[in-house]
Amino acid sequence: MGKRSRKQSRRNHPLAWLATAVLGLAALWLGVSPERLRSDPAQALEQIAPAIARAGSGTGTAATPEPAPSGQWPAFLTPEARQTVALIQRGGPYPYRQDGTVFGNRERLLPPRERGWYREYTVDTPGLSHRGPRRIVTGGHPPREWYYTADHYASFRPFTPPASRH
Repeated sequence: MGKRSRKQSRRNHPLAWLATAVLGLAALWLGVSPERLRSDPAQALEQIAPAIARAGSGTGTAATPEPAPSGQWPAFLTPEARQTVALIQRGGPYPYRQDGTVFGNRERLLPPRERGWYREYTVDTPGLSHRGPRRIVTGGHPPREWYYTADHYASFRPFTPPASRH
């Protein structure tokens, strides 16, 4: 068997197809477009690898809110997430029709609450033409619990935003 046929048999190996399919589905689920996956697979893998690792290690749970100095934003919140928090604190208007809808907590990563307790809001992801994977999930009306997910509900980071100025 020559080099070419060995290389081709590796390409057609069932595990290679399975790995490609898993990465492709994970990328789509986390908001990576098929075009980006094809044009820059290294960057796409870099974006989804942490979520895959957390899912495999069982560490995708919410923890105690990270303390931030009084009146300051937690370091992990992006500028877009801060804008979304400000919209929530003002009561809108929201750019996506899904914003403010009930979050079902089907992943059971947030503390169990009655249906309707959690609401979800989109955090824009620059460069994407769709909602992307980032969300703020709040609990209570008005919100008393705040969570940020950068990986479409695979993990959550609790936080306390600075008090609203409105």
